Parts: sequence; C-alpha cells; structure tokens
Amino acid sequence: MEFLKRKAILFILLLAAFPVFGQVNQETLEQAFVRSYELEKNKDFVAAAGELKKVYDQASYEVNLRMGWLYYNAGRFDESVTYYSQAQQLMPYSEEARFGLILPKAALGQWDEVIELYNKILEIHPNNTVAMFRLGMIYYERKNYDKALPLFKKVVDLYPFDYDGLLMLAWTSYFTGNYNQAKVLFNKVKLYNPGDASANEGLQLMR
Repeated sequence: MEFLKRKAILFILLLAAFPVFGQVNQETLEQAFVRSYELEKNKDFVAAAGELKKVYDQASYEVNLRMGWLYYNAGRFDESVTYYSQAQQLMPYSEEARFGLILPKAALGQWDEVIELYNKILEIHPNNTVAMFRLGMIYYERKNYDKALPLFKKVVDLYPFDYDGLLMLAWTSYFTGNYNQAKVLFNKVKLYNPGDASANEGLQLMR
C-alpha cells in the first residue's frame, strides 16, 4: 500500500514538472496567439514564436504551423522546417502545411525536396493550380521545358484567360519549338494586357 502511495505522489510530481497542452485553457492559448500577432506586426518574429513556445505542445497543428511561419520570417530556416514538418505529420493531407514547408526548403536551396512536396500536393489535389504553376516554374528555370509544358498547359486548361499561365505556356511552347502555339498564346496574353512587353518580345523573336 505504501508503495502505491509513493507511485501516486511521483506521478503527480511528474505531471507538475511536465505540463501538457490539455492543461492550457482556451483563454491562455488565445492570449498567447494575440501576443504573438502583436509581436509579428513589429517584425519581432523570434519573440512572437517565443510566446507560442510558452503554450507549445507537439500535438498542436495550429501552434506548429504558426511557429514554422514565424521562424521562416526570422530567417531561422532549420527551425521553421522542424515545426512545419511536425504540422504536416499531424495533418497528412494538409496543403497549407506543405506549402509552408516549401518556404524554408526553398530558402535552404533544397529544390529536389521542394519538387517532392509539390508533387505530393498534386497527388492529393491534382487540380491545385498554384502547385502546378510553381512546379512548372522550377522546371522552366532548369530549362526542363518538357516537364514544364504539361503543367502550364493544365493551368491554362483550368484558367484559360489567366495571365501568368498563358505567358509561361507561350514561352515554354516557344522553347519546345511549337511556334504556332506560342504565337497564338502570346497574342492572348496581349488581350489580357495590351502591349505586354514579354509577349511582344516573344512575338518579335518569331518574325
């Protein structure tokens, strides 16, 4: 009996030493977010993250997501990756967590991992035009036009009068040798933005 009492006392002491997220009430949590937002407005991102550390729990998607954002803005990219990754693990289908994780990964120059993240987003949500366009831009910058082309084409299929999609599909068509399509697309760009300098440049190259 005495042994059980000692175990119970030890358990209570351990709980006191290591508070869990469930013990933080809603008002305390909200106030931590309020202080965090106020500090963010003043661009004190590390202090803003520090307010959330006071109520931190590994199992909180919202806290991990926000801390990932704050540490990214503070230029502490490795820490940002840690918190965004935790958020993504907590919500495996979350697009926002993956889009967030892409920010520090790109800042660290981890482009192959960025590509994997965009592909995972598209696996979950095949018609996510933001992921398609940004992935297309990575391939375009790498001059991998054959991979960029279908991504830009799908963006334009879904948004036929989107300026960015039309312009990038036009340039990618030009670099893949499809000049007729490029000309049509550059002219459509000029309907969206008459006199567009980039579209005029592309048309000039094909004269």
